[in-house]
Amino acid sequence: MLAAITPVILTYNEAANIGRTLQRLAWADRIVVVDSFSTDETLDILSGYPQVEVYQRPFDTHATQWNYGLSLVATPWVLSLDADYCLSDDLVDEFTTLNPHGAIDAYAISFRYCVFGKPLRGTILPPRVALFRRDRATYIDDGHTQLLQCQGQVASLRSPILHDDRKSLNRWLWAQDRYALLEVQKQLASPSEQLGWSDRIRRVPGLSAPIILLYCLILKGGLLDGWAGWHYAFQRIVAELILSIRLIEMRSSR
Repeated sequence: MLAAITPVILTYNEAANIGRTLQRLAWADRIVVVDSFSTDETLDILSGYPQVEVYQRPFDTHATQWNYGLSLVATPWVLSLDADYCLSDDLVDEFTTLNPHGAIDAYAISFRYCVFGKPLRGTILPPRVALFRRDRATYIDDGHTQLLQCQGQVASLRSPILHDDRKSLNRWLWAQDRYALLEVQKQLASPSEQLGWSDRIRRVPGLSAPIILLYCLILKGGLLDGWAGWHYAFQRIVAELILSIRLIEMRSSR
């Protein structure tokens, strides 16, 4: 099965992460990277991996960037990865033994969030469809991120992807503000009945921050992870507060 899979990765200034991600992809004959004209050492790191092919394209939306990446794949299956996703050894072993029947067009994979390399007990990230047939799926934009639309059955894999983002705090804050703007635009443009429960909570500025604190520390066991659990919870609180500030700002300017 591994020979039938091409990993696709989007990058923009991911020097802090991309090396660890590529080290877990030594099994891949070809890796497609769509880069949004990085200005840090990302391209230098990518050049050290002979199976990596870099294609540069100005970023407009996540969906169009991902769909461009899919158009460059020749194998039947695609593994879509963010630049801070590391495959666990168990997941690679699971790929090796996969023998999907014709009705299965995609696989959802769970996450284990890491703080400076330490896996946490829980995460707020839901499983993501990351392995799929190239000709049976396409991306659409969904708020600050993208949504994969698959035509057939989606199965689940047992082993996780490790989400291990080690970018600087300044870069993380920049990204969260950018994501918040897109999420607020989605919320204000969508009727309430079309939003999930988490987005409905976010429509009340400030309400989601204390909820996410309890969720991360108590329900997801962050207290048992020590300082790493607090770090993750504080990140999530800051992200929610940035969204609330942007929501107030955009409502006031209407």
